[in-house]
Amino acid sequence: MANFSSTALKAVAGRPELAALQRGIEKESLRVTPGGELARTPHPKGLGSPLTHPHITTDFSEAQLELITGVHASAEDVVEELEDIHRFVCANIGDELLWAASMPCRLEADADIPIAHFGTSNVGLSKTVYRNGLSHRYGRRMQAISGIHYNFSVPETLWPAIAKSHGRAADQDFVTDAYFGLIRNFRRYSWLLIYLFGASPAVCRSFTAGGTTSLAPLGEDTAHLPSATALRMGRLGYQSEAQAALRVSYDSLAEYDATMRKALTVAYPPYAAIGLRGAEGEYRQLSTALLQIENEFYATIRPKRRTRSGERPLNALRERGVEYVEVRCLDLDPFLPLGIDDTTCRFLDVFLLFCLLAESPDEHPRESAAIAGNQLAVVERGREANLALETVDGTQKLVRWAKRLLDGCAQMAVIVDAVAGDGKHAEAVASQRRKIEAPENTPSARVLAALAKASFADFGLGQSAAHRRWVKARAFLPGRQAALADVSEKSHARQAAIEADDRESFDEYLRRFMTLGD
Repeated sequence: MANFSSTALKAVAGRPELAALQRGIEKESLRVTPGGELARTPHPKGLGSPLTHPHITTDFSEAQLELITGVHASAEDVVEELEDIHRFVCANIGDELLWAASMPCRLEADADIPIAHFGTSNVGLSKTVYRNGLSHRYGRRMQAISGIHYNFSVPETLWPAIAKSHGRAADQDFVTDAYFGLIRNFRRYSWLLIYLFGASPAVCRSFTAGGTTSLAPLGEDTAHLPSATALRMGRLGYQSEAQAALRVSYDSLAEYDATMRKALTVAYPPYAAIGLRGAEGEYRQLSTALLQIENEFYATIRPKRRTRSGERPLNALRERGVEYVEVRCLDLDPFLPLGIDDTTCRFLDVFLLFCLLAESPDEHPRESAAIAGNQLAVVERGREANLALETVDGTQKLVRWAKRLLDGCAQMAVIVDAVAGDGKHAEAVASQRRKIEAPENTPSARVLAALAKASFADFGLGQSAAHRRWVKARAFLPGRQAALADVSEKSHARQAAIEADDRESFDEYLRRFMTLGD
């Protein structure tokens, strides 16, 4: 395990920016009927346009909402905004519920899962074509899985101190290199997050209908693995045999760009067989490459840069460097009304700081294979007694390695708490340590305990209804409800303006948008 650089720790100790780390949350949830079936209704008009609303959109399915907070300098503030967005959604979806679990509710035939629509503009049509491509490549059931993405960045004014500890100038090249160092360490240690926060050890039997799996029955309507943590992150979820052979390099931006560019531009025979267009000339996918666009790569973490209108993410990264990272391996916690809470956020903050400030050597192919193997082992057998994981120095028991990582996080938490003036980050680390000492405290174990008394569908429906009552019983922050209503109304006008402003054919738009540049 990599160690902290003492100079890096000294460089950030006492810095006020540690109390103003930047974070945002993107949360996916399925809309379901009061009986726990996938909603067939269109995106509710009161929620605004999914194409242009900054806080409420849809993901793969028309029934799959994505709630997006702004960027906040405290865990409390980001969770408060997420709660208000939830509250606004609940007020505009009638008697429908937001499904509390990452793995889907009862599902009918694959074709009955509706793909999201974004209007008739070129940009809206491209989003729907992309989702059609996902449907053809992976099926719609996998795309109905939901999760939480956590966006994290360091305040700009903290970078000079970090850069000085490395003997470098705090320019964009250094910032980008540092974020890639964070990403490499995150990949090494993200199995810990899957163990601590995984909450999908079981699925509704309808999710596996027609397929062969290694899951064991748990009652009539539920399938599970007894020591699993997050099936969402394994073979049943966001894993792709096609992508398994793709080794994306995180050793530098240049290498990341080169390996991603190949996956985005070189035709992949099985996807070429699907065809770019159907018999009537309609687009079936955006391209025949291994990845249609950057978002199709199912990574646990991504380097990110805000894009300009019509700009490809990879082009933005290459031209302006990394701005923040997006953590993508978090399940919805069905025991939390919002799926996440401020304690989780605080732990993520110190874990990501640990990954940023610890030594981060380049990742070699042997280690890449170990990372993939460790993830699958923790996904399927994470709470198994004496489970051992692979390191560059040999095998290590999960419990021992987890305790060492938590020791590093605790060291980081003390430094952050000294600036924040409280002990909340240390408390967040301590709460995770209890899950290592007693696996029954993990969300995955708690889910299986609940499923001993109810089917997955009934458990999910009960939690979803309880969460709706909790959210509706609490008040909006002052002015938040009116602001969200105003944004929703204006988003419809913005979509109409985009549609009216199109001056090129969809074919022309697509050729231009899909160009990656040199």
